[in-house]
Amino acid sequence: MTKPYEPDEGLLELDIDQARLLSDETRSQIIILLAERPATTAQLAEALARPKGTIGHHLKAMEAAGLIRVVRTRKVRALTEKYYGRIARTYLFPNVDDFDQPDFMLEALGEMRRSQEAEGAFFTLRHARLAEDRLEEFGRRVQALAEEFAALPRSGTTVYGFIAGVYPTDRPSLKEDE
Repeated sequence: MTKPYEPDEGLLELDIDQARLLSDETRSQIIILLAERPATTAQLAEALARPKGTIGHHLKAMEAAGLIRVVRTRKVRALTEKYYGRIARTYLFPNVDDFDQPDFMLEALGEMRRSQEAEGAFFTLRHARLAEDRLEEFGRRVQALAEEFAALPRSGTTVYGFIAGVYPTDRPSLKEDE
């Protein structure tokens, strides 16, 4: 029995061109589906209710950009079926001011639905004033938690999203006591 395909551990820091490719909604959906397991063009087309030709076009662009790769093949009659998989478990978007980054909050809100009974969902929002070194440490811990979430074994019938971030705000702050 062959071992199931697992993407490389860790991060792929995207360059600006790779990030632009993934900012497309269909490509974003493909990369999310490939986080579950490798899939063929036909499987992705069925899951996304899109034509195989459209999905094939996106897969070729993503493969050429180094975002996905063929992880195995299978002979089906006279054809060779390709299974595509992710290059890495986590894709890190560049922080470039002139780049129109995907709005993860809007994406999360758009895909969110009300929880059914026995489906848990929760949110929290907190603020803290932090020194730069503490921010970097906390950011690494949040990233590790996100990677842990993404690496959990696939089970159940509901796909859950996980969104976390640390961002600067315009909130006022009390001065230090003298």
